[in-house]
Amino acid sequence: MVPREFSAHCGLLQWHTIFMFDFAAQRDLPTVLLIDDDLVSREVMATVLTLDGFTVHTAVDGPAALDLLAAASFVPGVILMDAQMPGMSGAHLIQQLRSCSQASLYVISASEPPSEVMDAADGFLLKPFNPDSFRSLLQKHEPQAPSAVEDSSAGPVVDPETLAQLREMMPEAAVRQIYAAVVADLFKRLSALELAVAKEDQAEIRRIGHSIKGGCGMAGAIEAAKIGAALEAGVDQLDNNSTHLIELRAAARHLRSMLKTEFPE
Repeated sequence: MVPREFSAHCGLLQWHTIFMFDFAAQRDLPTVLLIDDDLVSREVMATVLTLDGFTVHTAVDGPAALDLLAAASFVPGVILMDAQMPGMSGAHLIQQLRSCSQASLYVISASEPPSEVMDAADGFLLKPFNPDSFRSLLQKHEPQAPSAVEDSSAGPVVDPETLAQLREMMPEAAVRQIYAAVVADLFKRLSALELAVAKEDQAEIRRIGHSIKGGCGMAGAIEAAKIGAALEAGVDQLDNNSTHLIELRAAARHLRSMLKTEFPE
């Protein structure tokens, strides 16, 4: 006799696979990496999201997710991770995931996660959730791609004069490469900044802020450079650092969206 749990698992996988092909053409939806150690929760969530049009890849824990990202067989736009898993989890896992992915990262849990996990993530979904809740979270935290000149929520993303000067000096592909490098560097510094804020390491926060201010300033990334300057100048106000961290993460997403809009591949 086939165990009921195994039978149900296979049924979910089969259903998941069938509908994956039916919705594969919906390229406007982000690819999702779902990390959850509970088999039933993982497969139910994957099936529900797939039925709603999302392409979903799953991992049983943090190390498995990091292996998937290192293999680079797909690029997630969103990472959903359970707040509590055996082994690597929580804020430490978030830091590791951000070091190798630029995806938006949302914590999923049946109860409210610890504050350090909430601060490190881009958002939170209470289990069980439905596709409408997930889409609402995406719309809230992933605004429509702003232009290089302005963003309605945070002002200019990139100084238009700097962008124009770069375009006069070099080919469009080279300008795109510069901003791609700025985006990649900014996400790496975000990971280091999260750790520094968690440790209340004022000297490191100041150093990272100074680097962000200088690098983003040279590229005309106004929004990120302004936050970097605030981090450099306001290290004695530790209560503000978590706010600056959230603002900087949003600025990094705005810059990434600008890159996709101004320099489509």
